[in-house]
Order: sequence, then structure tokens, then C-alpha cells
Amino acid sequence: MNRFFGTDGIRARAGDFPLDKSTVFLVGKALAFILFKKTGKKPSILIGRDTRESGEWIEQALIAGILSEKGEIHSAGIIPTSAIAYLTARFNYNAGIVISASHNPYYDNGIKIFSSNGTKISSHMEEEIENYIIKKNKSINKFSEFKKQVKIEKELCDTYIKFLKSQFPRISPNKNIKLVVDCGNGASSFIAPQIFSELGFDVIPINNKPDGKNINLNCGSLYPELLAQEVVKNSANLGIAYDGDTDRAIWVDEKGRILNGDYTLYVMANFLNKRGKLTSPEIIATVMSNLGLEIALKREGLNLIRTRVGDKYVLEEMIKRGSNLGGEQSGHTIFLDVFPTGDGILTTLKMLEVLITEEKDLSELVKDMEEFPQILLNVKIKEKKDLNQFPEIIKTINEVKKKLGNEGRVIVRFSGTEPKVRIMVEGKDPIVIKEYANQIGEKIEKYLG
Repeated sequence: MNRFFGTDGIRARAGDFPLDKSTVFLVGKALAFILFKKTGKKPSILIGRDTRESGEWIEQALIAGILSEKGEIHSAGIIPTSAIAYLTARFNYNAGIVISASHNPYYDNGIKIFSSNGTKISSHMEEEIENYIIKKNKSINKFSEFKKQVKIEKELCDTYIKFLKSQFPRISPNKNIKLVVDCGNGASSFIAPQIFSELGFDVIPINNKPDGKNINLNCGSLYPELLAQEVVKNSANLGIAYDGDTDRAIWVDEKGRILNGDYTLYVMANFLNKRGKLTSPEIIATVMSNLGLEIALKREGLNLIRTRVGDKYVLEEMIKRGSNLGGEQSGHTIFLDVFPTGDGILTTLKMLEVLITEEKDLSELVKDMEEFPQILLNVKIKEKKDLNQFPEIIKTINEVKKKLGNEGRVIVRFSGTEPKVRIMVEGKDPIVIKEYANQIGEKIEKYLG
């Protein structure tokens, strides 16, 4: 089992293991060493980060490790995660690194590593990095401060912006569409408003003044309530909320209703299907996607295929089934025809294309999809243990599943990024499913909390 890597790279409180300076240094060192061993030449590595205050010292520690193994560093500065994935493949870097904890609070951070083709590195390579660190940790007890100024190559971000704009068709005019864009004080703060403005949209940016500590703070994709108020207040056509590293996009329609990533999949699946642009009738999502999405897609002759939670699992299933559309309820959407990772700005451009082409508001485009009520409950735990060790927990889960029958679902899983158990109960009656979720939560709290 991986010791450092979770479902989305390495993630922890900045400064705590495995995001302490010594371990981060060894991550950079391990990556450069392994790449050199594989290619036989000095590895070229691209690095970027979000707006967290800890990003700078984590970047320095990584750079020190990479340079210690004679790696070559290229910096894109503050930039979305998906930009690093795209640019790594575009310019044939041996690897790309993003320093970000996505939607987590500012005091957390993370390291995501991409292979030369822009996909996340394999589990095997994660294990190689971990084994190297474990071995070297015995001989390297302390990371000594090292500062190497690496010039930010602005042309990298310019290339990414140009690429995104190229993905938006020349639809004229844009009908004076007004957008409220919540940047979450993250990586989209300096890019998203620029792109939409240059494409002719009337843009009202909010939460686009990062200070190192306000990333995701009561804003962005996890907290879209303020965005909903701003959309209504400004009579906007659409509200968009991003997370800290801009790989998620959540919507607010013109009436102020908040819509998650399931609605993205529904709208895009219909649009692409009508135009014969789906490579498969199978849309890939995770176990968290709503039963209402599955039912709505089935009416259109499309099937929803579910994976475990994590965009890398969605991507694996898309490739396996030849699907070009997939994503997560949380807002990740993958357009595999474009590139193999979620990009919130790209997703926004695709949705805007639908709104303009169909000449419909978002509320009208989603009116035939009816969500089942869902309760999401997070229970903090001391450590992750196999739930099958606790018969009382399993018994409660099975009892709830039996009561719901075919008119609901229960998902209980460990978070891949936090010390929590996530409980999702779905059914027709919100009061009943809340009670069911609490019953399961109480049992987990009793044994693991």
C-alpha cells in the first residue's frame, strides 16, 4: 500500500510529513533519479503551483532535490493544474509537477506528478518514488535550506491561454452574455477573467485577489452560495465557481440555482450525442453521481458507467471503454478528445458553446434531469481501518441498503485526501435518508472516531 500517495498525489498539512521539507526534497530527488534511470539523460521537469503561501518553500525544496540529481527545471509560476498536464505533453517534458491541495484549506498542500504524456504517473512509479524516499531517509535526516531562483517562463502560460481560446468556436456574437466568475482566490484568479473577456463576454470576477491564505475560504466550488447571490444581483446569464487549482467547475444558472458536475455531464452528453460527437454511448462518472443523472441519460439512450471516486479512475475507464466524456459530481469533467485531465476553464468554454448554440439558458437545458435527494456526511476518524473488522458498522450499512431497495443508494468510503469517512445516502425522502446517514455515521464515530 502506498505510504505517501493518495487518490490525487501527495497531500497533507504543509510542514507535516510527508510535506515536510526533507521529504519534499527527496520527492524531487527521487523523481529526477528515476527519470534519469529510465531515459539515460538529464530529465527536464516542468513545475507550477497554486496561490497557497506554502507553495513557495515546497517549490524550493522540490527544485533542490531535482537539481541534486542534475535535473533541469522549468517554472510556469501560478497556473492551473491542467495547464501543467497540457504543457508537459505539449513541450515534451519528462514530467510535470503541480504544488496544490486543490479544494483543501490554505494550510494544506500537495504534490501532483504528471508523466510526459500529461497523465498522472502510474501507481508503479509512485511506489518507486516512495521506495527511494524510504531508503534515502535512513541516510538523510535533515534538509538544508537551499534557494535557487528559477525564472518563471511567462510564455508557458501564454501558450496555455492560446490553446484554451482555440477550443472555443468562433460563434458571433456572444449575445452580451454576462458571467460571474468565482476564482476561489486560486490559480484561475489571473487567467480565467482574461480569457472570457478576450472572447467577448461581459465578466464580473469575484474572489480573484489571493493573499496566500484565502484560497477556497468560503468561496469557489465548495462554497458557491455567494456566487449565486451575485448572479441574481447582477442579472447574469451564468455563474462559474472554480476550486483552488481550477480543475473543477460548478455552475449557478440565471435563476440562482447551484448545479454540480452531474449537470455538466448531462448537458454535454446531450449536446455531443445530438451531433454524433460521442465516441461511445457510455458516459463515465463515479459512484457519487446522482441516480437522477443515470435515469436522465438512459432516456437519451446513453448509459452511465460508475467508477470509484477519483478522476484518475474515471480516465482509466474512459480509455478502457473508448468514451470521450466523463467526470465527477464534484466538478471535474474530462473531454478526452482535448486532453486527459479535467480543466475548469475548458469545461466552461464547452458549456458556453452549448448555451450559445442552443440559444437556451442553463435552467432550460437541465430541466429534464431530476436529482434524487442526497445526504453527504463526513466523519472524522483517528485512523483508517478496514470497516469489515466492525460487524456493527457493516450490519447498519446493509440494513439501510435493504430499506432503500432499488430507490436509493449508499456509499461509504475513506477520503483519499483527509482523515475522514465519507457517507453518501441517496433516496426519495430527504428526511429519511438524513436519518439513515446519521445512523451509519454514529456507528463509524463509535469505532473509528
